[in-house]
Amino acid sequence: MKTRDKIVFASLELFNEHGERATTTNHIAAHLGISPGNLYYHFRNKEDIINSIFSLYESHLESGFKPYDDIPITVDLLIGYFDAMFYTLWQFRFMYANLADILSRDDALKKRYLHAQQQVLNRSSNVLRKLKKDGILAVDDDRIIDLADTIKMMVSFWISYQLTQTSIGTITKATLYDGLLRVMMIFKAYSTPSSIATFDRLEHHYRDIASQERAAAA
Repeated sequence: MKTRDKIVFASLELFNEHGERATTTNHIAAHLGISPGNLYYHFRNKEDIINSIFSLYESHLESGFKPYDDIPITVDLLIGYFDAMFYTLWQFRFMYANLADILSRDDALKKRYLHAQQQVLNRSSNVLRKLKKDGILAVDDDRIIDLADTIKMMVSFWISYQLTQTSIGTITKATLYDGLLRVMMIFKAYSTPSSIATFDRLEHHYRDIASQERAAAA
């Protein structure tokens, strides 16, 4: 792996573990065993590193939320979407925890973020339309975008909600699975008689994983 890539992934790890505000470029260099000068050869400052991490975030959003092809709906297919949500929240949790502050410091990054989120809304709306067409969801056509936006809002702010509205100080995988289960509640509210059993199976699947994560952390 190239030094530049090592810096990006090490920074992502440290930001997630300790918080972006508490992590300096000196911390990142020391973690990698390189000199600060070597780090600055590749990145001008921490904001430059964050922009490179955001490129990873954009790539994942693009690949993880595409409408499925004309194939039968299965539990595994739907799990793929929910797992993509989980991965995004967990892999980039530092960003969700401090989103307003990070975006307020970089106008260009905020424009990129807004563009990426609009693309997410477009793709997720198309997924919901397909799920409706295939008899999985019962939702009026003129409410699909609102439903997709509500789900996106819950996903985007679940971490900051947990950090500010509960006593926890650290985001765990179990916390994020609890967030997925809240999103599941929305889907179940729009499920059809023929799909409710599928969403019940999904709910049990993620409840079991959340319980396992809590037991492992105890």
